[in-house]
Amino acid sequence: MNRERTIVLWCPDWPVRAARSATDLPADTPMALIDHRMVFACSPEARRLGVRRGLTVREAQFRCTDLIVLPYDPALDRRAFEPVLDGLEDIAPGVAVLRPGTCAIRARGPVRYYGSEAAAARAMLDYLHGAGLPEARAGIADGPFAAEQAARAPATGPGGVGSESPDRVRIVPSGESAAFLAPLPVSAVADAGLGTLLARLGVHTLGQLAALPALDVHRRFGAAAAQAHARAAGREHEEVVPRTPTPVFDRGQEFEPALDRIDQLAFALRSTADTFVLALREQTLVCTAVSILVSTEDGLLTERTWRHPRWFTASDLIDRVRWQLQGEGRADSGLAAGVIRVTFSPDRVDAVANHEDGLWGTGPDERIHHALTRVQGLVGHAGVVTAAISGGRMLADRQLWVPWGDDGAGPPGRASGGDARPWSGSLGGLLPATVYRERRPVTLVTDDGHALRVDDRGALVGEPARFSPPRSAAGGTEGSTGTEPRTVVAWAGPWPVLERWWDTPAGRTVQRVQIVEEHGSAWLLALDGDGWRAEARYD
Repeated sequence: MNRERTIVLWCPDWPVRAARSATDLPADTPMALIDHRMVFACSPEARRLGVRRGLTVREAQFRCTDLIVLPYDPALDRRAFEPVLDGLEDIAPGVAVLRPGTCAIRARGPVRYYGSEAAAARAMLDYLHGAGLPEARAGIADGPFAAEQAARAPATGPGGVGSESPDRVRIVPSGESAAFLAPLPVSAVADAGLGTLLARLGVHTLGQLAALPALDVHRRFGAAAAQAHARAAGREHEEVVPRTPTPVFDRGQEFEPALDRIDQLAFALRSTADTFVLALREQTLVCTAVSILVSTEDGLLTERTWRHPRWFTASDLIDRVRWQLQGEGRADSGLAAGVIRVTFSPDRVDAVANHEDGLWGTGPDERIHHALTRVQGLVGHAGVVTAAISGGRMLADRQLWVPWGDDGAGPPGRASGGDARPWSGSLGGLLPATVYRERRPVTLVTDDGHALRVDDRGALVGEPARFSPPRSAAGGTEGSTGTEPRTVVAWAGPWPVLERWWDTPAGRTVQRVQIVEEHGSAWLLALDGDGWRAEARYD
């Protein structure tokens, strides 16, 4: 079967180049990237001093004492390669990424346009050289694997299989991929385990592997070995699947002259907001979180991420721009500086099917959303708030009010209620229904009538026997404690809360216990320097 001719472009030492672009190190500095405590990639300067892939960090630094060691960042690797791919797609659409720094293109289209395989490869290398990659190489063969090996292989000299031109293009003639691959070691197609096993059986090169019967290789060594055998024989089954570029949904608008009135800005942004929402709709997406960047002529750039309980419409986006300017104190009596640019950037998108109304609508939820959103548009972003659970130790600290439409993340440094990491000293289990903003005095005594105490080791001195709740909970005066004592039928604790232990004046220790009294009510009590107080009640 005739394999599809493929062009592979290879940028040597791409991980090192990408990592160097994110640092201020000189270009001739020996560098190595470390992954799982082993050398993943190293610069040519480091290789000249003996550093190789697979060495431990200590051995690499022993060979090169000036070696700069950095962790390997695959995200940086991919991100740095994106601009290169965008430029290549302008020359030859249909680029498939084999790995960052290596990509494949079906040769048929570029060959028709440029006239020959060599001309097509040279055009792509010219672009790469202009993009600052003079070491880039190209290989052309039957299938992506053989083409990549051609791009990586050194010159063969006169009489060798394939040809190499001065601009680093190597072409393997059609039908000769197996002969070209035959001298390569078997490790080029096999993993470490299979390679070691084949070496023990006397199979050291791809030519020797290809000479084995394909059916016997599959039966004896499995599917992975069968795939390696097909590659070695020039019958690889991989296809070049072009990448699908990620659509860009960012929409921005510049204003010349600058706009210094919020009503003018809202009117001018309407078409941009409509375009932003429509572009997402065409991809069957909706935006549930958006970042808005506002640039003013005095050089100030403000950015804020807004979230929506459902999804953003054009009117919602305009409201967020107005609220963002109001939050900066720039929209109360006209803008202090004219706005020159506004950009909408989707921070979180979701499938539109997840936000469609049901067959008969969504009932009260839909009406509540529209009502609250309308009120918020009249009174401002912070005028409508909802309750959320935040991180904290004391229950009163965990109550958080957030504007309608925002998540319950709270201010910086405070964990949300969905954070799986526990706060030291926080109360676990079900939360009480009634939490007092200010803890109320109560009485908790033992059988002999003495107030229950906690010793220095955090243990109760005696057992709780009788409890007098605050009068407000029993219908009396707020904050007083004169109700009839109630028998304690169950209790648990204490759990200490130690805050600011390093700061003697501001530090405090609070002991917390849970009790159930004879009437069936459960309470969370806290003991501090002022005695026992009711922190919350389980209704």
